[in-house]
Amino acid sequence: MIKPKDFFNQHPIFTSQEYAQFLEQERHAGERAQEALLAYHVKKGNLIRIRRGLFATVPPGTIANSYIVDPYLIATKLVDDSVIGYQSALAFYGKSYSVMQQYCILTHSRPSEFSFQENTFHLVLFPKSLREKKLTHFGVKTVLHKRYSIQVTSFERTLVDMLDKPDLCGGWEEIWRSLESVEYFDLDKIIEYALLLDKATTIALVGFYLEQHAKELHVKNSHLKQLEVHLPKQPHYIDKYQKSSSKLNPRWNLIIPIQIINQSWEKET
Repeated sequence: MIKPKDFFNQHPIFTSQEYAQFLEQERHAGERAQEALLAYHVKKGNLIRIRRGLFATVPPGTIANSYIVDPYLIATKLVDDSVIGYQSALAFYGKSYSVMQQYCILTHSRPSEFSFQENTFHLVLFPKSLREKKLTHFGVKTVLHKRYSIQVTSFERTLVDMLDKPDLCGGWEEIWRSLESVEYFDLDKIIEYALLLDKATTIALVGFYLEQHAKELHVKNSHLKQLEVHLPKQPHYIDKYQKSSSKLNPRWNLIIPIQIINQSWEKET
């Protein structure tokens, strides 16, 4: 028979439901005893209560108050259908320009926000068009991380998603610098996913980004033409807070901040 402490040692992070299933299988105790056991081990410093129903195991010889729980494990356990996306996906791959303490999790669950150990976790709905087409996991990879299978968006999907929702990604400079650290993209996958999102402004912005990085990414005009036919009918601001310092790009029918056009942040470093 496996002892509760053995369960903790085998599970760096777990839900109370997983623990209840273990107790039931091993015929250890009922629900009340389960709650009492968890509370006991939290008090003893063997476990950390992350939030209601979610716990992390403190490694032997480590003080609970000083133990930092892996935020990617937290992200993948917050909801059953968790997919790490946006800037958090690039950070997972080691491609984020800045160290960030915000983690974006794509899910079917209600959007919400949760903070723990100075990190903030944002639950974000899968894009509406993907939900309608039942393609929420297009461009999602399953990666093994510390014995856990974690779902994370691919480089190609991440590029499009970041341009689609820059407010979740730390701003334009962070997006540009982070994406530029990725050595290779499958351009056909980028285009396919951008068209699946079915947002004219996002499609145009993807086209602008690819055109701006055509040499490095080996972008052909045939790639750009696939996007051009889906442009916004009217010029569209991509940043309403920088209207006075923006300029129209006629090819993509976008009004783009001059800072992005010139990548002027490079002159500031």
